[in-house]
Amino acid sequence: MFQQMFEAMNEMLDHLIEAYPTATGEQKAQFDEQLVMLKKMSDSLVEHWIDFEEKFSCFVEQHAAALEGTVTQMIPPPMLAMESSTELGEPPAKPSPAAEPAAPSPAKKPTAPPQTMHYANQAGKHEQVSAEEAYNAELDMEVPYEYAMMISKGQGYYKLFMFSNAATHFQSAVSYLPECNLARLYLAMTHMHLQNWSEAQRHFQLLVSLTDYPKWRALGYNALGCIQAIYMNLEQAEQFFLKAYETCPSFKDPLNNLKCCKETPQQLSLFFGSTELCCL
Repeated sequence: MFQQMFEAMNEMLDHLIEAYPTATGEQKAQFDEQLVMLKKMSDSLVEHWIDFEEKFSCFVEQHAAALEGTVTQMIPPPMLAMESSTELGEPPAKPSPAAEPAAPSPAKKPTAPPQTMHYANQAGKHEQVSAEEAYNAELDMEVPYEYAMMISKGQGYYKLFMFSNAATHFQSAVSYLPECNLARLYLAMTHMHLQNWSEAQRHFQLLVSLTDYPKWRALGYNALGCIQAIYMNLEQAEQFFLKAYETCPSFKDPLNNLKCCKETPQQLSLFFGSTELCCL
C-alpha cells in the first residue's frame, strides 16, 4: 500500500519537476496546488511515522522481559535515544567521507558579533580518562522514559531535516535534563542548521565544558569556530579549529575549515560536523 502511494507521489513530483519551469497562468496555479498537496501528504506521513515509532518503542520497553528470539535485538527507548553511536563518534567507528552542505558566506560582517569564550586551559579541566570510558559514561546516563522519547523523537525530525520540529523536542529534553550532553549536542547542531548562531554558540560552549568525550568536545570547538568565521572573526575561528583538531585528530572537518579560512576568507565554505550526527 505504502509503496504504491509513494510511487504515485514520486510520479506526480517527477511530472511537476519536468513541466513546472515552462508552466504559465492557470496551469502554473494548478501545479502550485499539487505541490501544496504533496507537501501536506509528506508531512502527514512523517508525523504518523514518528507516532508509530513512539508507540512501538513503548511496547518494546513494557514487554522487554517477555520478548524472545530476534525480537530481543530491538533497542528499548532509553537506548534508542542513544542509537546513533557511529554517527556520534564511537571509538571504533569509521570516518564518513560525506559532508553536509556548506554554510553560506555572510554578505557582510554582522554589527553585533556573539560573545566569545576562551578555552586555552579547558583541556586541563577534564579528567584524564580514555575516549572509550568517556563515551560509555555519556551513554550510560539514566534517562527517564518520557525524556528519552523526547530525544528519540527529536532525532527522528533531525534525520528528516525538519530542524524546527527537532529543536522543540531537544529543547524540552535539555530543559528537564541539563546534564544530558547528547540532547544538548543535538540541540546545538539543530540551531546551527537553523542559523540561530547565538543559541548554537551558547549550547556548544556548555557542551565543551561539560563533556569528557573528546569527539563531542571537538564537535563543539569546530562549531564554535564556524560561528566565529561566519562573523568574520577569523583569528578566533582558527584557534577553535586548531583546538578541535588537537582534541580529536581523527575528526577532519576542523582542518578543512582552517584551510578555508586561510585560503578563501572571502568565500567561506564551512563544515559544521553535523554529518557526524546524521549519516543517513
